[in-house]
Amino acid sequence: MPSPNSSDLSPPSFILASIPGLEAAHFCMAILLCSTYILAVAGNCAVLFVVKMETSLHTPMYFFLCMLAAIDLAMATSTVPRALSLYWFNSTEIGFGACLLQMFLIHTLSAVESTVLLAMAVDRYVAICHPLRHAAILTNAATVKIGLVAMARGIIFFLPLPLLLLPLPFCGSRVLSHSFCLHQDVMNLACANTNASVVYGLTAILLVMGLDAILICLSYVLILKAVLCLASWKERLKVFSTCIAHICMVLAFYVPLIGLSVVHRFGKGLAPLVHITMGNIYILVPAVLNPIIYGVRTKEIQRRILNLI
Repeated sequence: MPSPNSSDLSPPSFILASIPGLEAAHFCMAILLCSTYILAVAGNCAVLFVVKMETSLHTPMYFFLCMLAAIDLAMATSTVPRALSLYWFNSTEIGFGACLLQMFLIHTLSAVESTVLLAMAVDRYVAICHPLRHAAILTNAATVKIGLVAMARGIIFFLPLPLLLLPLPFCGSRVLSHSFCLHQDVMNLACANTNASVVYGLTAILLVMGLDAILICLSYVLILKAVLCLASWKERLKVFSTCIAHICMVLAFYVPLIGLSVVHRFGKGLAPLVHITMGNIYILVPAVLNPIIYGVRTKEIQRRILNLI
């Protein structure tokens, strides 16, 4: 007969977090979450369709935008439907393997998005500082290679995260802090030494998102230096305005990421609502805002979407 604690060594499931005391409001929260998800899917699908149909947008910048749209669709689809089943059907359990797979997808897609945002920053730098060489440096073939490298980079750096958690025992609480699985959240439930997971997770974040953020800032320092060398303020504003949409997208990605990291590190005493809200913002805000940002800034996208409507 198996021992009573045998399931602790290989947990059959984790418990996704709901908001204690607000069970009556779960249906309304699910409607809000579902509406946001539909908006994200519609916006990103519209961007993909418009860029495909509008030949004038077949440039590296908009190919990168399509990559972001595909990433945001994958990120939202890998998390939101499971969260909706939690709120609508009270399906709180998620299997151990499914949890590790979801965790891998979330972290890998975040790394890929960070790399693509860096590539877009480099694209702006080359377009402004070396405009005559832009077409030769960032060709369509180079754009495809950058996308493949971004995907490979995310997989290589974040595949070890679930592998490091796989052999750990989970003998205490299995209640997560969010309605989806994150590495740090799952790791904190293990009843064994997790130093290897802590060190590797922090190293991966610093070498991917941290390094990308530094290089994006460096790109904009060089762009500002080149813009300030222009003769008139009108010309400076006109050139720098081409970067506004990308800057907004960078903020939409990194601000929720930093906020979620701060909540995990310093917010252990905060209400569950704060953790769940920050998690949903991290997943959905970039997916919702990215198509809106470029829809507002790009007349071709505006015109095509209005024609569709």
